Amino acid sequence: MSEPKGSKTQARVWVVENGKMRSRSDYITTEEPLEIRLLSPRRTIAITMRTPGADFELAAGFLYTEGVISNRQDIQRLSYCVDTEIDGEQRFNIANVELREDLHPNLQPLERHFYTSSACGVCGKASLENLRLPGVTPIPPEPQVTPEILYSLPEQLKAAQGIFKATGGLHAAALFDAQGQLLTVREDVGRHNALDKLIGSALLSDRLPLHNHIVMVSGRSSFEILQKCIVAGIPIICAVSAPSSLAVSVAKEFGITLIGFLREQKFNVYSGRERINI
Repeated sequence: MSEPKGSKTQARVWVVENGKMRSRSDYITTEEPLEIRLLSPRRTIAITMRTPGADFELAAGFLYTEGVISNRQDIQRLSYCVDTEIDGEQRFNIANVELREDLHPNLQPLERHFYTSSACGVCGKASLENLRLPGVTPIPPEPQVTPEILYSLPEQLKAAQGIFKATGGLHAAALFDAQGQLLTVREDVGRHNALDKLIGSALLSDRLPLHNHIVMVSGRSSFEILQKCIVAGIPIICAVSAPSSLAVSVAKEFGITLIGFLREQKFNVYSGRERINI
């Protein structure tokens, strides 16, 4: 997979080792804002700090997991903004989304996203009562997977993280089939952005819902990670680290197999152990 343009930035660093200092060139992860803007009605619906690359997938995945759109056909066009009033140049930090004319989405739930940090998409929310999973039904009971399949996922994810190898500063989300074959990987400075890019890729290629698939994320599983996966129909969610208590509650409610601390031939199952074939 080729690296997205602008995903890493060259920097001068000073390395201190064994009491001595030396200078060398290094790469750090690029973090820049992306404004997701609807054209009709003309409205900014989110500003997220992200790693440039797969911006249209990010916008599409965000709109889908937030319930603004329900399928690929709801989007007529994705484009970068062109500032015709100033210099006519493309603004690569503004993604314009043109929805089909007869679609009138409820945008009120998006108010919590007007500024989204790379760390967490639901920060600053006053209460959990305002977080909803509208129209989502429990996930089908398939597939069943063996521990051996799950053991293979972390190394595949690590091997596919091209930008992480260069910078050491990115989250990743990976999509696998039920046999543990790696299908897609997306990286971003924010773990929820990486997942939106992954789901957006599936949406734009008409592969949703992702029943009979597995998703693995770097870091921990939070409420928002679970929310996005449930909307996309993903039955098995794996993470390198631990889930939050709310993530476990949501997984149990919606029939998700939630796995944490997947590393070194070991993992914990927090929900949905019936999918683990031992």
